[in-house]
Amino acid sequence: MTKVLFIGNSHTYMNDMPYLFKEIFEKSCSETCDVTMLAYSGRDLAWHRKEYFSIRFALLYGNYDYCVIQQAAHPFPPKEEMMENGEALCALCRTTGTIPVLYMTWAEKAMPENQQKMIDAYEELAEKTGALCAKAGVVWQNVRNTHPDIELFFKDGEHASPYGDLLIASVFVKTLRPEAKLRVPDSLIDFQVHFEGDFPEASMDKERFFAPKPSWIRTIVRTVEEML
Repeated sequence: MTKVLFIGNSHTYMNDMPYLFKEIFEKSCSETCDVTMLAYSGRDLAWHRKEYFSIRFALLYGNYDYCVIQQAAHPFPPKEEMMENGEALCALCRTTGTIPVLYMTWAEKAMPENQQKMIDAYEELAEKTGALCAKAGVVWQNVRNTHPDIELFFKDGEHASPYGDLLIASVFVKTLRPEAKLRVPDSLIDFQVHFEGDFPEASMDKERFFAPKPSWIRTIVRTVEEML
């Protein structure tokens, strides 16, 4: 069994992405996978680093093969801040034999010009630490440029739509298992979130699926496989 710990914020937990990764991983790799998540809205790596004992416990006793590390994305913190905290978290992973995986995110829909600084920061951190880098931001940028009809964004223009998270989860599978031939689930769960005042209420009905567009799914999967 492959065990993966995800550390991040809403760009990690949107659309239950870690579980979608698990489903695609198991279908594509013919091996079981277990996922755990430490993700909270708006948190950056500095905040997660301060929660040292929570991460320490997870790494010491979780027997994880990989730990996915996601920096805040919108706004994207200064590179120097990411390097300092990212290096510390990668080093913490190494003490337990867990392989760190950097989760490269994407720029806001209205500000695609921000993507390159995110790419540069993640690639520099990966080179410095020897961590794997899941280049979701690079693939996301390619799909936006070549297939602008595919809606990767949630309605806020920042978070991922179910198709965006399909792309992300597929990138993780290919990052951990480059030899895998991607196979995706027939349907993806679409949680419709409704806000009442300050309190979000999300449906827990797993029987509600969105109607997938097969051409979009094929294009996303093909692009991930061609680029990775």
